[in-house]
Amino acid sequence: MHNPSRREWLRVGMLGASGFALPELLYGRASARPDSATPSNGFGRAKSCILCFLFGAPAHQDVWDLKPDAPADIRGEFRPISSSVPGTLLGEHIPLTARCADRFALIRSVQHPDNTHTVAMHYMLTGRRHAEPNTNPRNKPDDFPCFGAAMQLLRPSRGGLPSGISLNSPANQVSANNHIFPGFFAGILGRRFDPLFISRDPSAKDFDPLPIPNGTEFGRLAGRRQLLEAVDAKKSATGEFGVYQEQAFGLVTSPAVRKAFDVTRESPVLRGRYGNSAFGQGCLLARRLVEAGAGLVTVNWARDDAFWDTHANNFSDLKTKLLPPFDLGFSALLEDLDQRGLLDETLVVCLGEFGRTPRINKQAGRDHWAGCNSVVLAGGGIRGGQIFGSSDRIAAYPATNPVSPADLSATIYHALGIEPLTEVRDSLGRPLTLSEGRPLRALF
Repeated sequence: MHNPSRREWLRVGMLGASGFALPELLYGRASARPDSATPSNGFGRAKSCILCFLFGAPAHQDVWDLKPDAPADIRGEFRPISSSVPGTLLGEHIPLTARCADRFALIRSVQHPDNTHTVAMHYMLTGRRHAEPNTNPRNKPDDFPCFGAAMQLLRPSRGGLPSGISLNSPANQVSANNHIFPGFFAGILGRRFDPLFISRDPSAKDFDPLPIPNGTEFGRLAGRRQLLEAVDAKKSATGEFGVYQEQAFGLVTSPAVRKAFDVTRESPVLRGRYGNSAFGQGCLLARRLVEAGAGLVTVNWARDDAFWDTHANNFSDLKTKLLPPFDLGFSALLEDLDQRGLLDETLVVCLGEFGRTPRINKQAGRDHWAGCNSVVLAGGGIRGGQIFGSSDRIAAYPATNPVSPADLSATIYHALGIEPLTEVRDSLGRPLTLSEGRPLRALF
């Protein structure tokens, strides 16, 4: 009789095209969690976090921080409009988000030194500067862990879902070179703490984030449960690995988990409010997932023909391709969370990897600019309607209250009730501080 190998079982436990094995992820949470890295309590209202990552980096001076009095080659084509907060002006192509300004805090003074996408993403999504600045490194085991990976380690899952989930993945992949950017993974914690990557487009009619391999029906998969008993025991000296295979089986087949991922349960009206885009439906799915117990859900802006790296045609692309779906999805997320009473306990963060140049180039675009950037935070104890920091007259550098990615990371962890000075350990047991920044306590 054929004795199924561990590899054959892992094929059953794989999720879509992500290539990450669920049993290993589950096993890692329990067996590799350092005893010293325990979550802090007594501060922060947020039970969960939704992080909207605008891959490619939006032009802050055309969306969040317009400069109508600057010269024409700096101010650009867009006009500022009023928002729900008197005196707070936003870009004319995010009118729905402007209507929600009383629900979020806007930081206009974020800066760091990295103008390269890869290391900038690592910095913004981990709070730690990459060890190889000014380069284009691939994802490496010695990268610092992303927020979702830290949650996998420090915050136990609720409702049977992983603590860290990454939607619209791999938005961080450049297909031509199969270049997996740093900043999205567990890095020093080990691959077992990677977030659960969902690659499928939630706006697709056939969206199924937890497909049964090779079209296997649930009944047949359940019948193959005997694989759990036939796995080669020598792969685990203690025999514990099978416990996590059981959990993987439970996640794939759990009605509650599959229900949380099923966006078709939402009304057509609400789905339409979020917009029929990967980002919009990703925001809706993120709301469902945190409602069901996920700790931190990243909604990546899927890399396609319309992403935020607007070296050319900045204004036409923002106006027609980028800002309309963003405005729908982001504003719907804030309103939906608020109406359900979830915003106070859900931190929402919206950021890119850097800003864009003050001066418009010859291709009607804006280039990479890490000198100044804008970030939005809402919910989770953040006081809405405020602006923190300011930029200079051309949105080139912070004029007041400069904020680093480390400060952002400390603020995110603080809101989640995790002490930023928490010590985590790499795969060799070496201690590292979770965040080297200071929480922006004025936001709370």
